[in-house]
Amino acid sequence: MTGFPVPKLNNNDTTYVLVEWLAEDGQAVRDGDPVVLLETSKATEEVVAPRDGVLRRLLAEGAECEPGQVIAQLLGPGDEAAPEDPAGTVRSTGSAQSAGGDPRGPGLPAAPGDSVPGGPSVPVGPGGSGDGSGVVVTMPARELIEAHGVAMERVYALGRKVIRRADVEELLGGPARPSPTGSTAGAGSTAGAGSTAGAGSTATSGDASASDRPSTPGHVDGLSATAGSTPNGAGRAGPALAEAGPDDAGRDDDAEWITLSRAQQRTAEVVERSRREIPAAFTVMSVDVTEVLSLARDLTRRLRALVGLPEMVVKATGGLLDRFPVFFAQPGPGPRPRLRRATAANVGVTVDVGRGLFIPVVRDVADRPLAEIARDLVGFRKTALTGSFRESDLEGGNITLTLHTSDGIVHAVPIVFPGQTCALSLTAPRPEVVPDGSGFAVRKTAAIGLAYDHRFVNGRDAAEFLGELRSALESPARFLTENG
Repeated sequence: MTGFPVPKLNNNDTTYVLVEWLAEDGQAVRDGDPVVLLETSKATEEVVAPRDGVLRRLLAEGAECEPGQVIAQLLGPGDEAAPEDPAGTVRSTGSAQSAGGDPRGPGLPAAPGDSVPGGPSVPVGPGGSGDGSGVVVTMPARELIEAHGVAMERVYALGRKVIRRADVEELLGGPARPSPTGSTAGAGSTAGAGSTAGAGSTATSGDASASDRPSTPGHVDGLSATAGSTPNGAGRAGPALAEAGPDDAGRDDDAEWITLSRAQQRTAEVVERSRREIPAAFTVMSVDVTEVLSLARDLTRRLRALVGLPEMVVKATGGLLDRFPVFFAQPGPGPRPRLRRATAANVGVTVDVGRGLFIPVVRDVADRPLAEIARDLVGFRKTALTGSFRESDLEGGNITLTLHTSDGIVHAVPIVFPGQTCALSLTAPRPEVVPDGSGFAVRKTAAIGLAYDHRFVNGRDAAEFLGELRSALESPARFLTENG
C-alpha cells in the first residue's frame, strides 16, 4: 500500500482545493495516469499517480488539502484498504486529515444544506437531481456567481458534478467581465502589477505570489490574481459582499464587508512582503518606438506571428543578461546580501484579458528567435481566456515586464516581486512632438520604467540598463541582426 500525498505545487499557497477526482474509487490506475484535480490560487493542476495500484480515496471533493497530506491510497496485490465508514467512504488514517476541520472526519460527504468544509462555500442541496447534492463549485465559478447574483438553482440545473467558471459564463450568455473590485482614481487608471500613474492618477498594487524564487503573479510566484492575474496578477473576479466578521461584532452593524478572493488575498500577501522586505527605487525613460513599431508590423507579416512592442521589449531585455547579470539574479538567504546568478533570461509578462492578472514566463529569451517568443505570448493570451494556466507556466521568472497599455497612462511603477531584483513596466505608445533638426516632428514614444532592489542595484546601473534597452529599441534592425 502506497500513500498518495499532495505534491507542493508552488511556494505561495499553504493549502489547495481538491476540485475533482479524475479516477473512480476502486479503479486501477497506472503510473502517470491523471488522478485528481487540485486548485491553487493561480492555476488548476492535474496530479498523476506515482505508481500502479488501485485507488482508494481519503478526501472528499471540495475539501482543502495541504502539501504532503495523504489524500488517497494506492493498493497493490494483497493490500487491504482502509476501513469504510457507514456511508461507504474510505476513512482516513494518519496524516490524511481534513484540512477543512470537519468533525465528522475527512472524506465524508457533506450533509444536506452544509457547505463543503474548507472548499468553495456554496451550499450543498438536500439531494435529488439538479439540486446541488455533491456538486463542487470551483473558486473562479463561485466568485462569478456572487459577482453577478446567479441563483444557485440555475447552477445546479446544469446537472454537472463540477461547476467551473465557463459553466457560469454559459448561464450568463458568454464570457463575463469581472466586476469592479474597488475604486480607482484618475482617468488613466489601470489594474496591473504595480502602481500606475495616469492622466489622472492611480495607485494599483501589482499582482504577484510570495515566493523565494522568481515567479510570474502573481507566480505570482509573481503577482497575479487569476487566477486571473491573474500577476495579474489581480483577482479573478469581483469580490463578494460578506457580513462583518467576528472581530467586528458590536460595531458597524449595518456595514457590508468585501470578501477578497483567495487569489487576491495571495496578491495582498505578496505586495505586503515586497513593500516590507525590498527597498525599491524607480527610474523611468522615454523611448522613441516609431521605428520598432514599423518593424514589428513587417515582422508580423514575414514571421506569421503577432509581433508588437511587448515582444520586442522581451527580446531586447534578454539580450542584456550577460552585461547586467545582477538584474536577473535571485537574492539568496542569509544576513549577508548575495545573489544567485541566472543561467538564462526568463521574463515574466503580465497578461490580463479581463479574467484576472497572470504572469506567465517566457523562457530563455536571449537565445530563442523572436518568432518563438511571439508565439509563446499569443499562447499565453489564449490560455488566459480560459484561466487554465499550469503552475509550470507561472514559475521560474527572473525579471518581470508589466504591461500598462490603457490610453492615458504616463508611466507605471511595478513592485519588485520577492525572489527577483528588478521589474520593468511598459506603457502604450503615444504621439509626441520632438525636436527634429531645425524643426519638429511627431514621433511615437513609450515610457519604460525600472523598479529595482536598491540593495543590489544602484541608480547609475539602472540608468545604464534602461539606456541599453532604449538603444536596442530605437535601432531594432541592428539589434535583431546581432541577437536573432
